Amino acid sequence: MLIPTLREMPSDAQVISHALLVRAGYIRQISAGIYAYLPLANRVLEKFKNIMRQEFEAIGAVELLAPALLTADLWKESGRYDTYGEDLYKLKNRDNSDFILGPTHEETMTALVRDEITSYKKLPLNIYQIQPKYRDEKRPRYGLLRGREFIMKDGYSFHANYDSLDTTYQDYKTAYENIFSRAGMTFKAIIGDGGAMGGKDSQEFMAITPDRTELDKWLILDKSIASIDEIPEDVLENIKKELTSWLVAGEDTIVFADGGDYAANLEMATSEFKKNNSYTESLELEKVATPDVKTIEEVSDFLDVPVESTIKTLLFLSDGEPVVLLLRGDDEVNEVKLKNYLGADELEPASEDDAVKVFGAHFGSLGPIGLSEDTRIIADRVVETVVNAVVGANEDGFHFINANLDRDYKVSEFVDLRTAKEGEVSPDGRGTLKFARGIEIGHIFKLGTRYSESMNAKVLDENGRAVPIIMGSYGIGVSRMLSAILEQFARVYVEKTPKGDFKYSWSINFPAGLAPFDIHLIPVNVKDEAALALTDELEGKLMDAGFEVLTDDRNERAGVKFADSDLIGLPVRVTVGKKAADGIVEVKIRSTGETIEINKDELIDTIKILNK
Repeated sequence: MLIPTLREMPSDAQVISHALLVRAGYIRQISAGIYAYLPLANRVLEKFKNIMRQEFEAIGAVELLAPALLTADLWKESGRYDTYGEDLYKLKNRDNSDFILGPTHEETMTALVRDEITSYKKLPLNIYQIQPKYRDEKRPRYGLLRGREFIMKDGYSFHANYDSLDTTYQDYKTAYENIFSRAGMTFKAIIGDGGAMGGKDSQEFMAITPDRTELDKWLILDKSIASIDEIPEDVLENIKKELTSWLVAGEDTIVFADGGDYAANLEMATSEFKKNNSYTESLELEKVATPDVKTIEEVSDFLDVPVESTIKTLLFLSDGEPVVLLLRGDDEVNEVKLKNYLGADELEPASEDDAVKVFGAHFGSLGPIGLSEDTRIIADRVVETVVNAVVGANEDGFHFINANLDRDYKVSEFVDLRTAKEGEVSPDGRGTLKFARGIEIGHIFKLGTRYSESMNAKVLDENGRAVPIIMGSYGIGVSRMLSAILEQFARVYVEKTPKGDFKYSWSINFPAGLAPFDIHLIPVNVKDEAALALTDELEGKLMDAGFEVLTDDRNERAGVKFADSDLIGLPVRVTVGKKAADGIVEVKIRSTGETIEINKDELIDTIKILNK
């Protein structure tokens, strides 16, 4: 079998999942962002696909396979050919017709259904596929987490009404939870942003990337070590350095409540908001000189006022139109919230020249007082609680103190537009917000009629009227699951040599449901006829009992075999050694490091008990 393990970690890897997948012989890079899935990785992927297929069959989803090479005409119909961006692979055939390599298949599936389904009576329809997708990443990195070719499961549902979509959406949510639970993952379903997919309601499924501070979680101790307390302090310090030398993988920060069910992407997260009902006397507005003072921190220090008593004024261009945004001085704008609220296709911070046109002043002195009545001023809802605030005076080198809402400046709309902070109260009041890194492994969207309207996909309803088909979209990152699994199940194996030295190395601790094989069977000496005979006997019995067995019958030293076994990370290792003639073998459980010697006749029952 092709399992090309390496003695050292690859030098170009930045995250531990990438490093171990390469070192343990699971994947090999063919070119930047494009990988081959070697036999072990392919077995893991196929097991995960089977879990998906079982759960999708349970909700009535039917599998098909669409082409990866797509005519650009479909994407021109939806409008995404020009708006998707530079990540879209575009090419021409010999007839000079435009094609793309599909990064996703909303247009393709919409066209299929549009051309075949004409009546509401044939809906709902629930279809999915599993295939490679393509994205021309500018800087592929982190192994399988950001590549140019990746394997996706993408599903699509088609409905005559929104009640039907809601039902299927909930079915998929349940199916996803079942899939990731069966895969042994620690994950959270969070409120997500539809982004370029054009979704209305959406939910992301994020694999939590744990930090590497809790040694109990990350270390597996050999039988030669009774507890972590036995490991010398200098060795522990080196292990801690090794654990933290790798980047913590994850594209997003996950925000969740420590006392409830609330969870969201940081881009969508919010916290509890209560208006300030206490009375504070409004003081007289006063203009003060603030020479060479521009940042909120500088203003706070110069005027000796709390940052919470300042209001920062920002200017954005929403599809080219200026929008003024007000935030309390200690808050940061959440541009995703702002863009979604505005419904903008393009949102960007304005230039200083733009600011001079709107405010008559440069950055550092901008404020909401004295702006023209047609200026759209949006404020984060927390601004409503700030009394006697410090704001820019729209004159370079000057600020106002004691600025108050309604008396001194007007606000068009109050909206939650700030970035939530760790430690704040959850919006449901149940606990405080905690932050963690996460890898997106799944995403479900209520697309509505985003694609059916632009592509004229309609059915006749019960009244004979042509109405747009209502759609949902449901994706799972199949290949990136390999990385997510290793980020959660990589471990450092620690052992003590006969001379009393402590050694440690990275290894994989695959969850049983996804491991490429159940058992690693290792005859120590392939020239020992008794050992080989027992190995053959055990291999047959284990396979008859339903176990998948990888037998290492290479003519290699025992140390090489054991090192490879640790890297590959199968749940159980059975070693056939010097006691083979007596029918005695050694069983080692990967997840705990526990090792026992048993008689061959007890092997199958023992493994079943230990696996439980």
